[in-house]
Amino acid sequence: QEQLVESGGGLVQAGDSLRLSCAASRRTFRYYAMGWFRQAPGQEREFVAVINWSGGSTDYRESVKGRFTISRDNAKNTVYLQMDSLNPEDTAVYYCASSPYALPTDPKAFNSWGQGTQVTVSS
Repeated sequence: QEQLVESGGGLVQAGDSLRLSCAASRRTFRYYAMGWFRQAPGQEREFVAVINWSGGSTDYRESVKGRFTISRDNAKNTVYLQMDSLNPEDTAVYYCASSPYALPTDPKAFNSWGQGTQVTVSS
């Protein structure tokens, strides 16, 4: 069973930046697409960003395009989410997940999940 461990969350002000990291235990990390999701209190988990196995393709939810950047370092078994120009609507627990599919956005396509890291953006 793969383990995914997120880090980098915190409390920031609107307009600030954060970089989330997700370290994976699986030696076959490089063969899996990696995604970031978030869940705010009382809301469903929603897709944020995904990157394919090589890092050559990415996809984002519309509201974060131009502000968030997903990347990966297969040598370090780590995926990142650089978040710039944060606003209070970005407040949520952020989860990383891995998928054997090419570039999925549906949570059902991901079979391993981290425990989440809290991001809080104050106005």
